[in-house]
Amino acid sequence: MLRRPLIFSLICIALLPLKFTAGQGTAGESAKYEYRELIDLPTAGILEKGFIGINANMMPAGVMIAQLEVGIFKNLSFGISFGGANVIGNGNVDWYKLPAVLLRVRVLNETTLVPAITIGFNSQGKGIYHSEISRYDIKSPGFYAGVSKNFAMLGFLALHATANYSLENKDGDNFVNFGVGLEKTIGSRVSLIIEYDFALNDNNGDFGSGKGYLNAGLRWSIGSGFTIELDFRDLLKNQQSETTSNGRALRIEYIQGIF
Repeated sequence: MLRRPLIFSLICIALLPLKFTAGQGTAGESAKYEYRELIDLPTAGILEKGFIGINANMMPAGVMIAQLEVGIFKNLSFGISFGGANVIGNGNVDWYKLPAVLLRVRVLNETTLVPAITIGFNSQGKGIYHSEISRYDIKSPGFYAGVSKNFAMLGFLALHATANYSLENKDGDNFVNFGVGLEKTIGSRVSLIIEYDFALNDNNGDFGSGKGYLNAGLRWSIGSGFTIELDFRDLLKNQQSETTSNGRALRIEYIQGIF
């Protein structure tokens, strides 16, 4: 029962070559690659054709999510992810019911006056999966559109906006949702990221209390294609779940060209 999830996670970790050279990841003024999410919200970023992106997201309650994404064509990438709760800890692991799928398509590239626009689908939520109502603590984006624009401002300032419709709607909260965020570079290798998820599809009181989700984080390019990120989640205490409210999370990402 546990072998397939464990094998998937171990493959993702094994594919991370530990090269701490002078290259860049997805943070700072010298970032070599586009980042595709802020913390939970997708952006208009895309993985380049011929590149593979691997990341591991570690959250409270022993939650761990591994994701593998490949830039298949120009402006199109596809990925899968899998995880569970209590992966790190004692007792049985609560694996997610199914792997999640991810698809991104860049429909408009950024110019001096026009923002980048990407549409996509992502069925991966965050936190514990509640099978009785078929949802995660933090719902997956589902179908989404992301808009991003970069500005030169003591380095770079990137502004982001997202609209999404999650398929996790058995709780009766099935509205279209919106989110906004920003990234501010701090030197050549570090970025500050802030996002606000209005959570219009998660405000009936069973999970979200109507405050929305305010998350912040620091992202650091530590090597060639290698980025580490420390996140501070749900700063407004929208949920009382141990996996979200005032939680801390760690994300490790690696990007490498393969064809």
